[in-house]
Amino acid sequence: MNISEIVVTALSALLIAAIGWYFLGPRRAFGARLEGGVQRVEVAVRGGYSPDVIRVRQGVPVELVFNRQESGACTNRVVFPDLHIGADLPAFQSTTVRLRPEQAGSFGFACGMNMIRGTLVVDRAEDSAGSPPSTTTPSGSAGVERAAGGEADVPAAEAESADAAERRAELADLGRRVAVGAVLTLPVLVAVMAHELFGARWVPGWMLSHWLQLVLITPVMLYTGWPIHRTGWLTLRHRGADMNSLITLGTSAAYGYSLLVTLAPGLLPDDVREVYFEAVGVILTLIVLGRLLEARAKAGTGEAIRALLGLQPRTARVLRDGAEAEIPVAEVVVDDEVVVRPGEKVPVDAEVLSGSSAVDESMVTGEPMPVTKRAGDTVIGATVNTTGSLHVRAAKVGADTMLAQIIRLVRQAQASKAPIQRLADAISGYFVPVVIGVAIATFTLWYAAGPAPALTLALVSAVAVLIIACPCALGLATPLSVMVGTGKGARAGILIRSAEALETAHKLDTIVLDKTGTVTAGKPVLTDVRAEDGTGDGLLALVSAAEADSEHPLANAVTDAARERGLVVPTATAFDSVTGKGVAATVDGREVLVGTARLLADAGVDATHLIPTADRLAAQGKTPILAAVAGRPAGVLAVADTVKADSAQAIAGLHRLGLETVILTGDSERTATAIAAQVGVAHVRAGVLPEHKADEIRRLQDEGRRVGMVGDGINDAPALAAADVGMAIGTGTDVAIEAADITLISGSLTGVATAVRLSRATMRNIKQNLFFALVYNAVGIPVAAGVLYPLWGLRLSPMLAAAAMALSSLSVVANASRLRRRQVSRLTEGRPAPGGGPNGPARVRPKDRSWRP
Repeated sequence: MNISEIVVTALSALLIAAIGWYFLGPRRAFGARLEGGVQRVEVAVRGGYSPDVIRVRQGVPVELVFNRQESGACTNRVVFPDLHIGADLPAFQSTTVRLRPEQAGSFGFACGMNMIRGTLVVDRAEDSAGSPPSTTTPSGSAGVERAAGGEADVPAAEAESADAAERRAELADLGRRVAVGAVLTLPVLVAVMAHELFGARWVPGWMLSHWLQLVLITPVMLYTGWPIHRTGWLTLRHRGADMNSLITLGTSAAYGYSLLVTLAPGLLPDDVREVYFEAVGVILTLIVLGRLLEARAKAGTGEAIRALLGLQPRTARVLRDGAEAEIPVAEVVVDDEVVVRPGEKVPVDAEVLSGSSAVDESMVTGEPMPVTKRAGDTVIGATVNTTGSLHVRAAKVGADTMLAQIIRLVRQAQASKAPIQRLADAISGYFVPVVIGVAIATFTLWYAAGPAPALTLALVSAVAVLIIACPCALGLATPLSVMVGTGKGARAGILIRSAEALETAHKLDTIVLDKTGTVTAGKPVLTDVRAEDGTGDGLLALVSAAEADSEHPLANAVTDAARERGLVVPTATAFDSVTGKGVAATVDGREVLVGTARLLADAGVDATHLIPTADRLAAQGKTPILAAVAGRPAGVLAVADTVKADSAQAIAGLHRLGLETVILTGDSERTATAIAAQVGVAHVRAGVLPEHKADEIRRLQDEGRRVGMVGDGINDAPALAAADVGMAIGTGTDVAIEAADITLISGSLTGVATAVRLSRATMRNIKQNLFFALVYNAVGIPVAAGVLYPLWGLRLSPMLAAAAMALSSLSVVANASRLRRRQVSRLTEGRPAPGGGPNGPARVRPKDRSWRP
């Protein structure tokens, strides 16, 4: 080994050590300043975050003012995945993110595609100078404000409009740069390729002039490659590095070497006076072309938010001062009376005052069948009134409407991080420093041990390593698929609160179902009238008259049935309620008794022959009501909380997915078993008190099961929180919805199967993306470094490396877009799998099924 080789090797070792310290060494944390009880930090966003390590105190409100000083990069959004906070960062504006960190720890934040990162360090309140002792998730409120304009809670429509304008500007700018690069690079590439293929006599000497190539490629280097170089050098300055940094280093090395050969060839030996202008031009043009195609494809991943925003009506017909006026929907206030004509969208969430019409709610709930709305019913903003006119009173407007909440939850989910992304984060955190180190080692190895011309071989191999490495594919792999998956769920009426819930849902093997309001409608209805004299309507009219003054839910079911049948109900007198037994009243001069067998027996009425009928109805999960008129038994009525129309098919769909189902209810075992038989559920746990439902979930989990819990009531909230994935019926209580990971807006159980299928599809998509990214880099980098050269004399040209790098990112984006095109339809049939029984294909489990009753 000669002196030059020893010097190069020593310098390379020192350079690799310096690079490791520069990228991976400790960083100084920037402390927030306290102003009026608020910790405030201003963060410049330009090729990175400055500062990128921020130290704040636990329990004190924090304002992070992000001043984005660039456009056209991936920094148009900042995401705090562990805090479930995300904010759009319009170009050349300031945006304030507010939060109150209630837990100490270290919490990362990153740009939308996870390529640029920072850290928020939360110190314990009693230890202002100490390092963060934990990594638990802070709790507390958070908000976003556009600081430049001072407007709180920037509307989603405004944010999306700004994003769209920036995307259009970026696409136009990239298009111009690609055109300039292609026009100027093509003559140089044709001349060099012709010379390589056909020899010097086929190509005029002036076309191979280094000076001509310098004149043509310099604009490509400075103009076409400017977005890459600007971001690449800025990121390096922030002690970070991304795809742009690697390309910048590689093309700068090739361009600088070629410039030296052109301006001062005498400084180099004759055998290494080769220029690489054509490689620089082709690499930058291909990379910018790939970025253009990538930007176009990525624009489609946010279509769910844009589609939801497009549902919002622009105007409303409001009655004010006795006159009808058409005003912008933003000016509607609570308690305004609004007229909705046939074919118009309901402008805000409201209560129907008068009128009757079928309303198409599919755009919000995902359910295709219109729902009939009458006085007293609620209507959802952005749904379509189809047939009749409605007169409604505004109940929720602006950010309080269901559509606004859906958009907010979708954005929140897209700002979260799936657990599987930790793999990509761990790799990408070390990826660029390692690649730079590999490139330096490659240069050193080929310079010291390679064949002549060693310098040329070393330079080309090192540049190829820098160009082919693609951290961008790793950064895109998970966020794009999560964005598409949560967006598709929202359009199907399924709100997924976080990427973690989206990932966990694909692992579920057991679905626990609350009965009332989940499997059943949650409202008692009259199902049977067995009159002694065969005149069911006559008996129903008398019983309804007796029950008219009762507030019991069973009485309401009877009176509602009489009203729906259009019966003439006489007026009752002498009404008397007998606690725990029923009611007595006088109707048309006759005494009417309605209630239990005990009530009739106490009144001296022999109703023994009605008992078998009542028992048969009770065995079907119904509540029998005995009736007597004028001292004689008159018949039996039955009231039941009926099964939802699609519960059976939804549960059959779950079985086809290989999921076992369990009904968990506080109701009696006989009623629960009857309901379970109707919908095809084999496992029932009845008589469970509300406070013990979470214990049943934990018992299943202790058996090694992944449990999803579906419920709708306040008493289901602990069980929803305890489950691996809690799914709340959207028609249920706010407490249940807040405790759940997934909300089924329509209230239909078909959404459970849809959510699981969507989770499985999204996880397959993410794993495919990670495979493309990891395998590509694992194979491409060694090939670029020249591992095949000693065996077969194969080297990877930097131009081919650039094409491969662009293809890697595009493959990830295209695969995520494939998920976007996937149909997420609701189940249309409910047949169980052949031979599998009510719970689908049988599966053998050796563990004790102690959770069974």
